[in-house]
Amino acid sequence: MATKGKVKGKMKRLVVISDMHCGHRSGLTPPAWQYKGDSGGSWDKWSDMQTRMWDWYAAEMKELQPIDVLVVNGDAIDGKGERAGSAEHVTADRKEQADMAVECIAVAQAKHIELIYGTPYHTGKEEDWEAVVADTCKAAIHDHLFLDANGTVFDFKHKIGSSSIPHGRATGPLKEKLWNMMWAERGLQPKANVIIRSHVHYFVTAGDMRGQVVITPALQSFGSKFGARQCSGTIDVGFLVFDCLPGGVYNMSVREFDLRPLATEALRV
Repeated sequence: MATKGKVKGKMKRLVVISDMHCGHRSGLTPPAWQYKGDSGGSWDKWSDMQTRMWDWYAAEMKELQPIDVLVVNGDAIDGKGERAGSAEHVTADRKEQADMAVECIAVAQAKHIELIYGTPYHTGKEEDWEAVVADTCKAAIHDHLFLDANGTVFDFKHKIGSSSIPHGRATGPLKEKLWNMMWAERGLQPKANVIIRSHVHYFVTAGDMRGQVVITPALQSFGSKFGARQCSGTIDVGFLVFDCLPGGVYNMSVREFDLRPLATEALRV
């Protein structure tokens, strides 16, 4: 939390969501696309997770009203899913995935919406499907966004490098902070109070008296072959809320989705 300046005037609430991966079975899934629990197929185990996650998300957004600004920090859709042959998808149709993302964004009822481009593997290598989402929402979309909310300057970009060791997870965002300081010294970027990155699906925050860096949790649960077979480390599911007061004073909170019902159990023999 920054504490400079006098606290006068109206608070602005900024909500940051990312990595919805709409279209994937473990992504944020509006009710019309959810699997039904009585289908009797192998997908039944995803039905409860999709329903719980959506109900939690919708309830959180209702509780947070009014939301002044919603920032969607990349990977709003999951794409074709080539790595798994589209076998893990509710739908691999990217137009339909874009429709799902629009519905997710609409639930927030935000007064102002900004989108950030995600990774081409998910959102289009030859085209930008997130631009379709932005156009439908009548929102702007950016490669890299600097946003001033009541004197707190935010630096948004989607991608950040991951770490294979727990104690190295803050290294990447702290490096981004240093780069921003160097760009700002040259007069080529605003000096950011809060630097926000996403992409790696885990929550990290660090900083000092000169600013804070944050990696957002994702809005996709675990449940992919790629993650299970090739990735290590914990993930976090949720989103961020910043309450920004005039003079550069802000409070950050994390809204976390409970993953414990999806816990792995040992196979008994």
